[in-house]
Amino acid sequence: MDEALIRSLTPGVLTVLVRRGADFAAAEDAVQDALVEAVRAWPADPPRDPKGWLVTVAWRRFLDATRADTARRRREDRIEEEPAPGPAPDVDDTLQLYFLCAHPSLTPSSAVALTLRAVGGLTTRQIARAYLVPEATMAQRISRAKRTVAGVRFDRPGDVATVLRVLYLVFNEGYSGDVDLAAEAVRLTRQLAASVDHPEVAGLLALMLLHHARRAARTAPDGSLVPLAEQDRGRWDTASIAEGVRILQAALARDRLGEFQAQAAIAALHADAPTAGETDWVQIVEWYDELARLTDNPVVRLNRAVAVGEADGPRAGLAALAALDGTLPRHTAVAAYLHERDGDLDTAARLYAEAARKAPALAERDHLTRQAARLNSRRREHR
Repeated sequence: MDEALIRSLTPGVLTVLVRRGADFAAAEDAVQDALVEAVRAWPADPPRDPKGWLVTVAWRRFLDATRADTARRRREDRIEEEPAPGPAPDVDDTLQLYFLCAHPSLTPSSAVALTLRAVGGLTTRQIARAYLVPEATMAQRISRAKRTVAGVRFDRPGDVATVLRVLYLVFNEGYSGDVDLAAEAVRLTRQLAASVDHPEVAGLLALMLLHHARRAARTAPDGSLVPLAEQDRGRWDTASIAEGVRILQAALARDRLGEFQAQAAIAALHADAPTAGETDWVQIVEWYDELARLTDNPVVRLNRAVAVGEADGPRAGLAALAALDGTLPRHTAVAAYLHERDGDLDTAARLYAEAARKAPALAERDHLTRQAARLNSRRREHR
C-alpha cells in the first residue's frame, strides 16, 4: 500500500462525502471503513481511479450506516441519491476541510487533533503517540471534536487566521513518537499554500522552513539543547533556508504585512548571518517593533528585550525587560542571560538556577541547570 497516496487522498474523499450531505462524524467513520477495505482489496486488485474507488466505497458505507440507524430515518430520501460509480470530480476541497477542523467552537487541542486526523490522514494511535497521551484519551478528544462540527456546513468562508494558528500549534509540537509533527505541519502548510493565495499563509510556510532548517543543529549528540549562537551553521539546511527566503520575499512584496511574515523576517536575518557575531541585531529589533505593533504580545516584547540587549548592550536589554511582567515564561532565563552579558555572574547564576526550576521541559531545565553550574564554577575559580 502506498501510504503517502492514501494520506493525500483522504481529505478529498472526506470532503466529497460532507458536500453530499453526510455529517462530519459519520463521513469520517465511513472514510475510515473505506480505507480498511482498501488495505484488504488493493494489493490484489489496485483500482485505476483510487480516489473514485474510495468515494464510492465510503459513500456506500455511509448509506449502510444510515439505513441501520432508526433514529435517522429522515435521511432515507438521501439514499435514493446515490451517484453511479465512476471517476470522482477532480476538485480539491481540502481548504474547506481545514476551515472545518479549525472551527472556532473547538478548543486548540481538539482542532489540532482533528486536523491531523482528517487532513493529515494520521491514525488516532499515531496522534496519541505524538502527544504522549493514551490512545483512548485521544480517541475521545477526536470524537468530541467530530460531534462539535457535525452540523457545520461549507456555506461560509473560513477563517484563514484560525487555520494558521492550528498549523502553527502543530509545528511547535516538534517531534515525539513515530510522527514528526514539525515536518507534518510543513507538509500541511504547503498544501494550504497551494489552495489559497494569502501572504500570511506564505509567511507561515516561510517561517516553518527557516526554523526547520536549523533542526539538525539544535541538539548535541547527547540530546542536550544547543543555543542558536553556539549552533554549527554548517549543519543548517541551506536549501530550506533559500526556499523560505524566496517565499518570504514574494509575500513581503505584496505589502500586506502580518505577524507570520514578520516572524519569518526575523528568522531569515538569523539564517543570513554567517556567524552569530555577524547577526544584524539592529534590523531584528526593528522587525520586533513591527511584530509588537501587529500583535501586542508580551512574549514578543520579551524576545525584543533580548534583541535590544544584543543591539544596544545588556543594560539596554535589562531596561526593556524591566517594563515587562516578571511572571512571563522565560522572563527569568532572559534576565539571567542579560546579567551574564553585563558581567554580574552572581545574579546570573542565581537566576539561571531559578529559571531551571520553572522550566516546563526537561531539556530546557537541564540546559539552564548547566548554565548555572558553569557560572558557579567560574565564580569559584576567581575567588
